[in-house]
Amino acid sequence: MAHNSRILLEFSMSPLGKGVSVSPYVGKVLDIIDRSGLDYELHSMGTIIEGPWAEVMDMITECHMLLEKECDRISTVMKIDYRKGVSNGINNKIKSVEEHVGRALRTGRSK
Repeated sequence: MAHNSRILLEFSMSPLGKGVSVSPYVGKVLDIIDRSGLDYELHSMGTIIEGPWAEVMDMITECHMLLEKECDRISTVMKIDYRKGVSNGINNKIKSVEEHVGRALRTGRSK
């Protein structure tokens, strides 16, 4: 894989054993993501990030290391989509499906 290959990575990362609501920890992770400069979209069950493989993985590692300081157990789920020569996948994937359906669909960007 080329060093500058772009990926879409969907993930959720949260501590276990920290109570019912983990939004303070998720907020700390999202602060790192937002400051990274990578394109991302937060949704109710996780976050999608787009960027070069190495930068995305480094950022995921940084998020994990932050939580590791405060948490004995962390659950992380990741799904990666690599497609050679494609960028702006966060938007283009949605547009493609909407074209097939023939109308705009409800997404995380819909209100």
